[in-house]
Amino acid sequence: MGWIIEENKFDSNNIVSNGNKFMTGNGYMGYRGTLEEYTKKELAACNLAGLYDRQGDSWREPINAPNALFAALSVEGRELGIMNMAPIEHSQSLDIKNGIHKRCTVWDTEYGKVKITSERFVSLTDVHMLCLKYTVSTERTCNLAIKTGIDGDVWDINGPHLEEYTVEQEKSLIKVSALTQELKVPVAVAEICERTFEAEESIVKTEKSIFRNIAFKTEPKVQYTIYKYASVWTENDGSKNVLEDCCLSILRASSMGYEKVYSEHIEQWKDRWEASDVLIEGSDEDQLSLRYSIYQLQIIAPMHSSKLSIPARGLSGQTYKGAIFWDTEMFMLPFFLHTAPEVARNLVNYRIRTLEGARKKAEFYGFKGAFYAWESHENGEDACSDFNVTDVFTGRPVKTYFKDKQVHISAAISYAVWETYKFTGDVSLLLNGGAEVILECARFFYSYAYFKEDKNRYEILDVIGPDEYHERVNNNAYTNKMIYYTADAALKTLELLKKEYIKDYQELIAKLDYSKEINNLIKFKEKLYVPEPDENTLLIEQFDGYNRLEDCSLDEVRSRLINPREYWGGGHGVSSTTKIIKQADVVLMLYLFKNEYSNEVKKANWEYYEPRTEHGSSLSPCIYSLLSCEIGNSEWAYPFFVKTSNVDLTGDSKQFAGSIYIGGTHPAANGGAWMSAILGFAGLKVENGEISVNPNLPERWKRMAFKIIVRGEKYLVDITHDNFQVTKL
Repeated sequence: MGWIIEENKFDSNNIVSNGNKFMTGNGYMGYRGTLEEYTKKELAACNLAGLYDRQGDSWREPINAPNALFAALSVEGRELGIMNMAPIEHSQSLDIKNGIHKRCTVWDTEYGKVKITSERFVSLTDVHMLCLKYTVSTERTCNLAIKTGIDGDVWDINGPHLEEYTVEQEKSLIKVSALTQELKVPVAVAEICERTFEAEESIVKTEKSIFRNIAFKTEPKVQYTIYKYASVWTENDGSKNVLEDCCLSILRASSMGYEKVYSEHIEQWKDRWEASDVLIEGSDEDQLSLRYSIYQLQIIAPMHSSKLSIPARGLSGQTYKGAIFWDTEMFMLPFFLHTAPEVARNLVNYRIRTLEGARKKAEFYGFKGAFYAWESHENGEDACSDFNVTDVFTGRPVKTYFKDKQVHISAAISYAVWETYKFTGDVSLLLNGGAEVILECARFFYSYAYFKEDKNRYEILDVIGPDEYHERVNNNAYTNKMIYYTADAALKTLELLKKEYIKDYQELIAKLDYSKEINNLIKFKEKLYVPEPDENTLLIEQFDGYNRLEDCSLDEVRSRLINPREYWGGGHGVSSTTKIIKQADVVLMLYLFKNEYSNEVKKANWEYYEPRTEHGSSLSPCIYSLLSCEIGNSEWAYPFFVKTSNVDLTGDSKQFAGSIYIGGTHPAANGGAWMSAILGFAGLKVENGEISVNPNLPERWKRMAFKIIVRGEKYLVDITHDNFQVTKL
């Protein structure tokens, strides 16, 4: 129970959202949940992690590899696809327990009923491998042809990204190789197709693609099955000959046979779920949506590489430039810290590895230290454009300040490094670059801050907080608090290294020329302004002047829209002069630093800011859920959990910012669903390796049970309304 995502009819309006909903992947690549006959028109794509390209003057984005799982059917010379003939039966499903995509489609033709069934998976055993089992049967005797192979004419938002295609056949293998346009990185795809029946097979080549045409005559109700093994390699994988490595992968898989490859893949999924599953009794819907959220995190986890992180839209396509945002550190990292520490370490290592890019960005703006990219690519340089929004009325690009003023990204990185160290107790994280990251982020903030002599304090001016609808504000409470945290973490890091690792301390101070910065940080931390709750209302003003903005309802602001795709923020957005905010801001601060504020303060701010929050970001609902749990109200929290855990199941999310498509999966919301359940409803806390729980289950949940890993030890946490138990395994 609670493992299958399914639709039992075809609706062309759902093609794009189903591409996200039925995704498969393994952290190396994500394969969209499209049907086999789909092409770039239906956004079929195999999105590769960490390989980016720029075409012309457009923004950079990740590569979609040639599609090796294409398959289309013809009956008596007539193409039979779901887009050109309505089926009488159709189902599409995703088995999230085993990472298997399935479809079954039946057409009623003049030759009787024709049925296709298929199953496919992106292998967890070999991250380069995709497999497809494709079966056809007919009600009467007729001539069929399966056109299958490698479709190199791929979907791109700002492409094409591949050039200098080579299309070739070698014995049973077909191959497509090409180079990326910007950096000339070789990309190769190879495929073997086996079948259980006699047929005439011919090869059809185009400039970018190669297909097999498998023609045969059917007998009534006999099943005709092909098995496809495909592999994707790029030079980024350390390969000296990507085509050769592709071929070796699929020859190895072919020699094992489909059932063996399939069973090994399922065993890997069994291990993943053993570590990460959350059992919910009392609501089948919540059980499925939470498992689905966990599944989405698992298929994008860079288990295989310490050089990669997780983009804001996972591996569902090229939206948001395939870039890594603060989403990863603040909303996904907790899941991996508790269930797959090796992945958490990889995510943090990505930020350590890209420190130089953050230094270059700080220097570009005239600051010291490390200013991390708002949208980070392979080297940590900022991929964010100056014009992220298009005016829906004029069609002109609108200047935004996301990459210039969202300085809180560096604080999120510092937070991730220090909290990972505290959770794991692994000081090697600090000694191998983590300490350097924290110190350089603290240096950046000291460099960025303004000292106001008349107030005898440091202020953080001209920023954008998590609420992006209000740009270039002063003293955003969340940002100032996170900067205070960064300064504190830097001083604690220095204290730890000086006390226990004096040689490393001395080398780091010398390398960074940091001796003068220490007193600066002490003074900075002491005199940094962090907005406090009002004595009378207990409210924390989101930023200087927020209280003077127009206070109107969300419905009132929405009614001012002339075009539903208008951007709400920026200089002229309908929200920018009002108190309506995009997402949790002060509420996020109160959750992260929950031990420093009273329940009365948390409750007052929750009640004030929630009606003024549009939840225009999928990052928002889970934070309101978490703070609700903190103040002991699981019934307030529950609807926000439902919203965040179902965002990719319902497809109910923003698809456009202005006229720019921003659709795709929402891994931050997936992480937020896990956080809401485990850190919220279960009340799980881990401090200094010690586990505590303070459960507050939703009324409809009867029981919740899950496993976590803390400092190398595995624990089972089992909770009911009347009792809870933490068992070391």
